[in-house]
Amino acid sequence: MEYAEIQVKVPKGMQIFFSDDYVIGTDDELKRNALLLYPYIHNNVISHGRAAEILGMKKLDLIDLYDEMGFPYFNMDISDMLQDIQTFRSLKKEKETV
Repeated sequence: MEYAEIQVKVPKGMQIFFSDDYVIGTDDELKRNALLLYPYIHNNVISHGRAAEILGMKKLDLIDLYDEMGFPYFNMDISDMLQDIQTFRSLKKEKETV
């Protein structure tokens, strides 16, 4: 994988997370880079698949990694789910009457 060097301004307490102490390919580095990409996924700027490509991993592995860190793949609340169930039932009923 090809890497680019960038300069990032962070609070002093975060400096350790961006130091040269991280070895390329470590689990900590992968999690850090995944966390840097997560806001772009959450805001629909990039997809999980594109983020996985950037990180050099499979999409399902990235989804599992985010799940381990507490970021669900599906972020529906109960009212959204109930609405989807009602829509499904309505469509199923229409199909049965046709």
